[in-house]
Amino acid sequence: MSELYSEHPVMFKNNPLGFIASVILIPVFGIGLLILLWWYIQTRSSKLTVTDHDILFEEGLLSKQRSEFRIGGIRTVRVYQSFFDRMFGVGAISIYTAGDQPEIVAKGMPEPNRVRELIKERQNGSHVGGAGNAR
Repeated sequence: MSELYSEHPVMFKNNPLGFIASVILIPVFGIGLLILLWWYIQTRSSKLTVTDHDILFEEGLLSKQRSEFRIGGIRTVRVYQSFFDRMFGVGAISIYTAGDQPEIVAKGMPEPNRVRELIKERQNGSHVGGAGNAR
């Protein structure tokens, strides 16, 4: 089982103005440093992984919640990117298997359209063996 995509949400690209504001607030009683530390911990506590046959989304630092789905069971993949998200190559990925509510919502993920393409390629069987992604 090879990992085709395995990423945590990103900090700067996901919210550049918040990042700059936090850096500016560092001299103010270290508030900016606390904000950056909290933000870093939040980004490291989520991870989206796409393999040849499965999608795994992990959330949590001390206690973990894991959602795993077979790619064949995915009905819809939605990618949301604001104008700034598109400029920085990040976005929110929503994955639906059944019903009207997404089973996975991963915000601030790098290359969200790549995830959508990987899933669709595997669903359509257009990948060759374990060759994976040639991008």
